[in-house]
Amino acid sequence: MDEAYRLARWMTGSATDAEDVMQEACLRAYRSIETFAEGNARAWFLTIVRNACYTWLQKHRPGATTFIDDLDPNSRLSIETGTLLHEAPPTPEDVLIAKTEAARLVAAIESLPLLLREALVLREYHGLSYREIAEVTAVPIGTVMSRLANGRRSLLTWAKEDRR
Repeated sequence: MDEAYRLARWMTGSATDAEDVMQEACLRAYRSIETFAEGNARAWFLTIVRNACYTWLQKHRPGATTFIDDLDPNSRLSIETGTLLHEAPPTPEDVLIAKTEAARLVAAIESLPLLLREALVLREYHGLSYREIAEVTAVPIGTVMSRLANGRRSLLTWAKEDRR
């Protein structure tokens, strides 16, 4: 349940909206428990949460999704060539700076297009394998790999520009 809530929170961008999504996801899971055959229950429930998020987002936040292929060549190049170097903060002042940067990173993750953010959160925060992410999102593994790479490149580009 905690992982599912975190996924809903990342996808909706709001704790209260995530609670609404979780309530709907739990109802959906309860109604369809008979259809669940042996398999990965975690991936099954996260799939339900993901689908509930998309349904909620369509109803409450209709908007456009930007895909990397839709970007202009300069933006695409900057996403593909981003880099980031990070060292462990040794002093209390550096720890405070790191916390501030972490908050900005969370904001950067939240600003990613939904499909990239979803794949990144499932992999990095929930520790799902590529195969599990593909199962949850109902896309081929190659698409998962592409979304993860594009999301990571976007974050690296953000970090590079943020340091200027």
